[in-house]
Amino acid sequence: MDIINVAIIGYGLSGRVFHSTIIRSVEGFNITKVVTTDPIKEALAKKDIENVVVVQSIDDVIHDPDIHLIVISTPNTSHVKIAEVAIKNKKHVIVEKPFTVTSKEAEYLTKLAKDFDVVLSVYHNRRFDGDYKTILKIIDSGTLGRLVELESHFDRFRTELNADAWREDNLPGSGVLYDLGSHLIDQVVHKFGMPMEIYADLTAQRFGKVDDQFELILYYDGLKVTLKSGSLVKEPLPRFILHGTNGSFVKFGLDVQEDALKSGHLPTDEFQDLLWGSEPEFLWGTLNTINEYKKIETLRGDYRTYYRNIYGAIQFGEPLLVDPKDGLKVIKVIEAAKESNHLKKRIEI
Repeated sequence: MDIINVAIIGYGLSGRVFHSTIIRSVEGFNITKVVTTDPIKEALAKKDIENVVVVQSIDDVIHDPDIHLIVISTPNTSHVKIAEVAIKNKKHVIVEKPFTVTSKEAEYLTKLAKDFDVVLSVYHNRRFDGDYKTILKIIDSGTLGRLVELESHFDRFRTELNADAWREDNLPGSGVLYDLGSHLIDQVVHKFGMPMEIYADLTAQRFGKVDDQFELILYYDGLKVTLKSGSLVKEPLPRFILHGTNGSFVKFGLDVQEDALKSGHLPTDEFQDLLWGSEPEFLWGTLNTINEYKKIETLRGDYRTYYRNIYGAIQFGEPLLVDPKDGLKVIKVIEAAKESNHLKKRIEI
């Protein structure tokens, strides 16, 4: 198997937990360089990745002929500039979500990657959550009849603002809509396509500089989708609520992979691989229809699917599971949501 040499730019939570760990769990990749100016993150990178070289300059990976793939895990405002230079130097690129701050930027990078014939993808890893895969199966099975309403939550309980977090500073692309909203929007648009209309309510419940709560209502033909996220949600709410003409499905709990990765677990041995992404029974969702009432086992989530597809796309030209046009659609919905909130009305997309 040909090896793809990888450089990760940025080694914070995203670079370390969601990229480095998964890349090291997928055959065919070798992380050779990490870019960070933080000595603590440098030490973590050297601890995590055997023989890794830590550098402080992006130029040290952009112009390295031995680097094939660059993973951009930096603040949102820097995504376009770094991706542009990497693509022009014929590097394949993965951009952490959100893809860009504006749809114009997303369109530019999408065209640029096509012009330079490189793979460009956005890390919408929540497509590979077990709960999301489970609701797709339920919807497609027709068990609920005609789906009329779907509600999706991604909540937290964080009473204090983080003065050092760029996501909470008044910068383009900051706030919970760009952060967690990107996940929820991508899942819905992936399944149902672009909505016809949207209504959005964005607030700063902790009186910070940016939004820390949102409620989006996406309108489809015969289907209403509500996406919500809050930073002051102490009591866990359902992750998914589905209603159809035959009944309902309710699911609590977030996908288990994030906590496993944060705890240092990797699906790199046979035992762990057999259990990876498996959810305990008490978190299984409840199906209540005119025909039955029962628990539905959650399908196994697996973020490795994303990087296995990236390998196939680079080496064999396989179609991307997450195309840059998917990232563009998410940004278009975010822009429409911001406009709706500003105008305080429902608007067409």
